[in-house]
Order: sequence, then structure tokens, then C-alpha cells
Amino acid sequence: MSSPSGQKPALKTAGSGQSRFQVTEVTELGAVTSGERTSGGTDGTTGTTGSKGSAGGEESKGRFSVVKFLDSGGIGTDASDVAQNGDTVRSTGSHRSSASGHTNISDTHSNTYYMRTFGHNTIDAVPNIDFYRQTEAPLGDKLIRPTLSELHDELDKVCNLLPPSVLTRHYIAIYQTAFVMCGIFQEPLDEDGFPIGEESTLAEEAAAKEGTKEQAKGGTIKFGWVKGVLIRCMLNIWGVMLFIRMSWIVGQAGIGLTCVIILMATVVTTITGLSTSAIATNGFVRGGGAYYLISRSLGPEFGGSIGLIFAFANAVAVAMYVVGFAETVVEMLNDVDALMTDELNDVRIVGTLTVILLLGISVAGMEWEAKAQIVLLVILLAAIFNYFIGTVITMESKEPKGFFGYKAAIMMENMGPDFRDGETFFSMFAIFFPAATGILAGANISGDLTDPQSAIPKGTLLAILITGITYVAVTVSTGSCILRDATGDHNDTSSVSDLNCTDAACTLGYDFSICKEGGCKFGLMNDFQVMSLVSGFGPLITAGIFSATLSSALASLVSAPKVFQALCKDNIYPGLHVFAKGYGKNNEPLRGYVLTFCIGLAFILIAELNVIAPIISNFFLASYALINFSVFHASLANSPGWRPSFKYFNKWVSLAGAVLCCAVMFVVNWWAALMTNIIVLALYVYVSYKKPDVNWGSSTQALIYNHALTHCLLLTGVEDHVKNFRPQCLVMTGYPNARPALLHLVNAFTKNVGLMVCGHVRTVSRRPNFKEMSLDHARYQRWLLKNRIKAFYTPVFAEDLRHGAQYLLQATGLGRLKPNTLVMGFKNNWSDGEMKDVEMYINIIHDAFDLQHGVVIIRLQEGLDISHIQDPGTVLCHAVFFIFPGALIQHTHSSQSSLIFLSSTDITSEGSFNQRLLEASQQFKKKQCKGTVDVWWLFDDGGLALLIPYLLTEKKKWKDCKIRLFIGGKINRIDHDRRAVLSFEEMIEPYKLKEDDMEQEAAERLKAEEPWRISDNELELYRAKTNRQIRLNELLKEHSNSAKLIVMSMPLARKGTVSSALYMCWLETLSKDLPPILLVRGNHQSVLTFYS
Repeated sequence: MSSPSGQKPALKTAGSGQSRFQVTEVTELGAVTSGERTSGGTDGTTGTTGSKGSAGGEESKGRFSVVKFLDSGGIGTDASDVAQNGDTVRSTGSHRSSASGHTNISDTHSNTYYMRTFGHNTIDAVPNIDFYRQTEAPLGDKLIRPTLSELHDELDKVCNLLPPSVLTRHYIAIYQTAFVMCGIFQEPLDEDGFPIGEESTLAEEAAAKEGTKEQAKGGTIKFGWVKGVLIRCMLNIWGVMLFIRMSWIVGQAGIGLTCVIILMATVVTTITGLSTSAIATNGFVRGGGAYYLISRSLGPEFGGSIGLIFAFANAVAVAMYVVGFAETVVEMLNDVDALMTDELNDVRIVGTLTVILLLGISVAGMEWEAKAQIVLLVILLAAIFNYFIGTVITMESKEPKGFFGYKAAIMMENMGPDFRDGETFFSMFAIFFPAATGILAGANISGDLTDPQSAIPKGTLLAILITGITYVAVTVSTGSCILRDATGDHNDTSSVSDLNCTDAACTLGYDFSICKEGGCKFGLMNDFQVMSLVSGFGPLITAGIFSATLSSALASLVSAPKVFQALCKDNIYPGLHVFAKGYGKNNEPLRGYVLTFCIGLAFILIAELNVIAPIISNFFLASYALINFSVFHASLANSPGWRPSFKYFNKWVSLAGAVLCCAVMFVVNWWAALMTNIIVLALYVYVSYKKPDVNWGSSTQALIYNHALTHCLLLTGVEDHVKNFRPQCLVMTGYPNARPALLHLVNAFTKNVGLMVCGHVRTVSRRPNFKEMSLDHARYQRWLLKNRIKAFYTPVFAEDLRHGAQYLLQATGLGRLKPNTLVMGFKNNWSDGEMKDVEMYINIIHDAFDLQHGVVIIRLQEGLDISHIQDPGTVLCHAVFFIFPGALIQHTHSSQSSLIFLSSTDITSEGSFNQRLLEASQQFKKKQCKGTVDVWWLFDDGGLALLIPYLLTEKKKWKDCKIRLFIGGKINRIDHDRRAVLSFEEMIEPYKLKEDDMEQEAAERLKAEEPWRISDNELELYRAKTNRQIRLNELLKEHSNSAKLIVMSMPLARKGTVSSALYMCWLETLSKDLPPILLVRGNHQSVLTFYS
């Protein structure tokens, strides 16, 4: 085949006379002389490539995508480079001419979807980390490896795909080779989806990449570990406590106990930081902070409950920090006698104005918020350094106010506690602990971090270390420089030689004993702004207070909406989904900001910092406890998916951290802890009840699997005992919703008692569609769960029903959790079908007995199968019939609707029958009114016929039904109804062998071909047994015609002796024209015992 000059090469379509697997020659005309030739395609043709370079022009350039590639003129192609099976193609390249006239192949596919594998382009992808990301990006931006079906299935299946026009650029790259082989492309495309000869130039590609960079540059703002985590955590921890409460806590608890308080808080936060780091490095972390970490580890129940209160705690924390800021401002106003009303109301006014300003900064976007945080950090660091410099600069004017510089006497006096006004060690801890709750400030904006897995551990742990050292340093310095009480009066001096000096003030020449009576305004216990007194430049401390409080408030104001938005996006609480909407390039939760503002404003109006602090302490502690428990739980589950890159954690330390958090909750404030636990439990129960449709691969699932596997293995080591016998049923339902009466009745006596497996044999004549079966398996298992039926759905492919039943009987189950009873519906239409189906049905019963299974056959006179009314392949179908003459019947499925015109006669007969069948199919789903369950225990089969009705009547729906027990008598001595005998004779007539009317050889041949036929010998041999079935049916009609359910011993037929037709006639005769009946036959192993 030759390629005309300047014409784009094309593959022939599948419809042509030649093979679609052919070579497309692609050459650059300037590099190939007219004498150069190429080898032919699969049809063996050869051709010349044509003309001189001047005739080619730019149109001859191009890339190719072919099944085979053979070189053009001197470019050797080894046979190993040519794929014969369509899986691989020769490396795609362009022909270039060198100065020496030789032609070289250079790669031009540097931007293809897949890297070349061993020098060949293949749809089999090389390992790529992007394949392992569970991304929520649009389809076009995802990287997806080819499925096993795409690589393994036959070509006619692979070609049955969407047209190339609707495939994304990446999918074209994946399926290009398969499409070419299937003849879908009329002309070959390159790996970027462009037709050959129309490839993008290098300049165009560079421009596209530059555009992508510009888009990223002007797109979402992302932060590194310093700016995103370290700075944010330090600013949040260096909050209101550092400047306006730390000195007061030192005065109350003393240096020693204050250091213990700091150490306790640091231990809790450090363990939580380690646990947070472990979870954060176990996989990609999206936005949501603590909620995301907990929900993806422990599941939506814990995550949804803790996420809500954690977001609420951050919103309340905004109020705490703003109130701290407002207190400082109001105190400054009080010093210059500029109060607007009174101190409390001024705190409310200033706090309200402040939170409005912070809301404006937050709404402006993360970029502005980050810039504001940096400015505040600089001011805060300057204030801290200013304080420490001031501690070494002593001034005589400050001594009456209690500041003397570093003095051993002051340090020793302040070393111990001096609790006043009912304060205790734990009340001090409760007030201080919120200062340590900023450790999750960085994790809370995890969605805005460049690399959360690296940033969260480094930033969080370093922030805990730096701030912990800072708090200890401030504690020691304030306790060593400042007295607890001072009057501020220069005249309150005393003589150093006074022998009655018992306190540090006296030894330093001052007498502040009057402060014991109260009323002093200076010192650690009385002046919240004492750090301004100590500092080298007082206004800078005030600026530091503003910086610390505003930065912490700003961080909390950003964290709360981010966490709440992530919670709402997961739709855990459907009513809150309105807050999931984001705005702008950073997906800002503006609605969440407004909600956080309202919550914060409500608590600002309380205006009492000491009241607010213990409330949020418990909320944060509950969050920390669950983060620690998440790590312990995930480690305990031992899931292969739990492999954090951060190794410095221990599951027992995490458990200790969780227990410590819970203990501290009650120590801090027992009623608040109790309320927190009640709220978390209530939210947990609510989410568990709602069952959100999410699957995050939580450690809860892993632990359930571990427990199930462990217990299954333990069961295998325990011998069966009659007291522990449970009916474990393999129910031949087909599609579970095709026979609802069968499903509901068996579920009634196996629910919470034994195993129930819905077996479905799918007969196939050609190759089975395993993918479709897998999808059906998942769909119907969900249907069972949704309908609260505790069962497993197990489909199999088989050539016929019997073989499928054998597969199920032998292979279903795990260890001791495997069926011991086969449950089937009675074959109502057996006489209308082919007798080979009856033969197969009876043989399934024989197979079950051979495998030592019990057998239960359920018969409803109306029938069990409603698949002809509703599509058995459709889950959750509904069929509605309107019965009136000349009507239009609408038959509605979940996925389709069809309109059928029927005549009045059809509607009256078929419609009424279907209506009765539908009503009968639902009779076991509803509660049974008062009546009886009649048990006809005629033969001792081990007690299964007694156990099943007992278990049934123990259930709520059947508890109003009483069991009546019938046992066998001398029924054969009673005369039979002649009409019943004649009816039986008429029934078996079509199935007789009638060997007396033919030669022996012909009779034997017919019996071999149709083994179900009833011989005269057999009929006479089992005459008495036949009469017994007739008489039993009469007795059943006489005594149990009004029973809600009949449970009866099923007659046995000796295999190889009783023909299938005769056995089927027995079952038909025994169970016809009766209420719902269960024919039960155990495996003759005891399932009941009188001994304990």
C-alpha cells in the first residue's frame, strides 16, 4: 500500500475487504528518496513512498499511532519491536534528517499521558503515584490506570466504548491503541488526541504550560509549614492567657504548680500532636482539620459528632479571645476615665466592634488573613522580647507596685500556691488549658496547605515546643520579679531591720500587710496588666496583648467555618448542607463565617472570660481524646491501610492520652464534661441511625473485619454441640426481591439467630458476564441491607440449576458459618413445564440430603415468584395495577415505564391474579394476628420440624400465634376418599412408563432416556405411601385449614428407587389447597436436647 504525497495516512475501516490490522506509513519526505520502500502490511502489499523533499512540504510531518511500525530506508526494526497481539506498538516518534543524510527517530511525546514502557507505547500504565490519590477533581484532571477488563478482555469488548469525541484527552491516550485495532478511528490520532499532521508545535505547548503556571499562580492560595502551621499555631497558643491571665495564675498556684499545669497541658497537647501527625501522614489530608482526621479514621459517626462540637468550640473560642482583647481596651479606657457606660457593657461594645472587624478580614480571603497573621506575629514577638528585657531593668518607681526585678526572696515566696476566692488547682488548669488548644490551628486549614502531610507534624510539634518553653519562662520570670500583693503607695515602707519580717516585701523595705484585708490594686493577684508594668516599654505589651488576642481570635474565626464547611460537604447532617457552599478561588465558606460570627457574638455578650474558658476546654478535650483514640483504634485494627510515615507514636501512649483527656474533662468541670459526653453520644446515635452513604475505609471497618476473622477461626476449633445448633439456611431465592415471601419467612426465624444466604443460580449458555454479576452482587447486598434483611446474596454461574445448587451447597460459607439447611420454594407449575426441570428440582433435594443438609420447602397456593410482575433485574421495583374495564395499565419500574393496553377480560383475570400474588408475597412481612402455627411432626428427623416454629413464634411478628403439635396415628386403617384417590391417579397418568404396553427393551430404553417416568412396579410398591399422602392432605384440610402456617414433616423418597415424577406427585398431593405450608426434613442429627 502506498501513501500519496501530501495525503494524511489512514487506517482502513473494519468494513473493508482488507484487514484492519495494517501498517500506516509515515515518513518525512525530505528525508526519504524515491527509491526507498517500506515493507507491506498484513496483506503483504508493498509500496513506494514517493517523491523528493521539495514536493513534501510541511504537510508530510506527523506522528503516527499504528499496530506495526517498520522503518523507512535504513532504519532497522527488529521483529521484537513489532507487537503481534495489539497490546504494544513501536515507540511513537518523528523522522528527522541529519546533515549526513541519515534519518533518525526522536521522541516527540514528552507530554503524553503514560510514559513509554520499555521503549514501547502501551495502554498498560507504569506505576504512578497519582493513580493512588482519591481525588475529587473533575474527570478530565484525574489520572486513572486502565482497568483489568481493558487489558484482559477480548477486543470486541474493549471496542465497545464511548466514541472518541466524548472521551477526554487522557482517555484517548489510554484507549488509542485499542481503538485503532478496532477500526474506530478513520485516521490515526497522536497520544494527545490530535490527528497526525496537526500536532501542536513546541511553541504552542510551551504557551499552554505557561498558561497553566499563570493559572496556578493566580489561583488557589496554598501555604507552607511555617506560614501555614507553625506561625498559625504559635499565634493561637500565645493567646489571651499569656499577657492578662498568666501572672494571675502564677499568683494563685505559685511557680511550682503553674509549671505543673503547663506540663500537664503540654503532655496532653504533645500526645495529641503526635497522634495528629500520625493520622496526617497516613494519606492525603483535605480540608476539615480535626473533623477530617477523626471521620476518616473512626468513621462518620464519631467524625460527625466531634466535628460539630469542634467547630462550635472554635466559634466560642473567638468570643474568648475577643473578650480578652476587649478587657484590655476597657481597662485602658478606665485609666483615662473614658468609659462609655460601665466596664461590663463596655467589654460587650468593644468585643462586638472587634469581631465585626475580624469578620471583614476573614471574608476578604485567606491571603489577607495570612498577611494579617504575619503582622500580628511580629508585634507579638516584639512584645514578648520587650517583657523579658523589662524584667532585668529595675526602677524604683515600680517597687511600690510590686516589681523589684529578679529576687530570690520573691521567687521563694511565690513558689507555693496561695489560692483565694475559692479557686483550686484544677480551676486554674481549666482557665489555662484553652491557651494550649491552638495546636490544631494549622491542621484546621489542612485544605489550604501545600503539603499537609509534611507541614502538620513539623509545624504543630515545633509550635508546642516553642510555646511551652515560652509559658514556663514567663511563669518563672513573673514569679521571681513580682509580689503577689502591693499597694502602689510609696509611703508603705518598713525598716529592713525589723525582726518581724515574714514576707518578701518586708525584706525589700515595704510593708504591704494591709493588702491581707483586701483592696490592693497591684501585684500578681490584683493586676491583670502587671506585665505592662514590668516591660521596658508598656505600650508595646498592650500592642502584644492586642496582637495575641486578635491573632488567636482570627485563627479561630477561620478554623471554625473551614471545619464546619468540610462537615457540611460530607452531608452528615442533611439540614446543614447549605453551609457547604464555597465562594471565590479559595472556596471560602462565607456562610460559615456569618454563622461563626453569630455564635461568637452571642458568647461575647456574656463578657466573662473565666466563664467562657471552662466551656470550650471540654469541647477541645473531647476532640483531642478522639484524635488520640483514632490512632489507638487504627493501630489496634492492624489494617494494611494504616501506615503513617510519621513513626514517633505508640498506640498505648495514644490510648493513655485519650484516657487523660477524658479524666481532665471531669476534673476541670464535671457537669460540663457530662454535658459534652451526652451531646457527643446523642450526635453519634443520630448519625448512626441516619447511616450516611459514605465509605472512608475507617478503622472501625478494619476492626470489625479483624474481629469477624478472629471469631471465625475460633469457631473452627470448637466442636459442634446440639445446644448451639442454629438453622443456617441456603435459600434459593434467585434475585432476592423476586420471591419476597420466601425471603421474609426465612428471615423471620434466622434473624439474629442463624446464617441466611440468598443463593442465585444464573444459567448461561455462552461465556458468563462476571462483571455484571459482580455489580448485581453489590447492588442486591445493598438492597438486603436497606430492607433490614440480615442475609448474604451469593450468585453463581452454572450450566443448569442443579449444578449451580451443588456449587452453592458445597462452597457457600466460611468455616462453621456455612449453611446446614437448604430452603426452596415449591415448584407450583411443575406439571406445565418440562419434566427435565422436575428431575433437576428433585435431584437438588437428593443432593442436599447427600451433603447432610436439612431441607425445607415452602409452598403458597398463589405462588412465590413475582418476577413476571416486576423486573427481577431491577432493585426496588413497584408494580401498580388499576383494574377496571378497558383500562390503561401502567407498569412502572425504578428505571423504566411502559404503557400497555389490555382488554377488560385480561384485566379482570390476570390483573386480579397478580394482585392476589402480590398480596400473598407480602403476608410474612407484616405482623401476624392471633392464630396458630400447626406442627405435624410425623417423623423424627432430629427435631428441625419443631425448632423452626419455635424460633418463628419467638419473634415479635409471630408472638400472637400459638403452636399446636400433631403427631402421627394409625392413619392407614382409615378408609380413603375415593375421589382423592382418583384425582391422584389422574395426576400421575401422563408420567407413567406403561411398560406393559411395550416391549421390555423399548421400556428400558425409554426409562433410561426419561428416568422421571413412573413404572407400574414402583407405583404398586409405594401404593401405601401414596395413600398416606392422600390421607394426610385430608387431615390437614380438616384440622389446619385455618392455621397461619403449617409445618409438616416432609416425606422422603429413596434415591434411585422413587422416580422424580412420583415424588413430585406426593409433595403436590400432600400440600395442595392448604394455607402456607413448610415441608421440613432435617438431616436426622439431633438439634434439640433435654439436657443442660
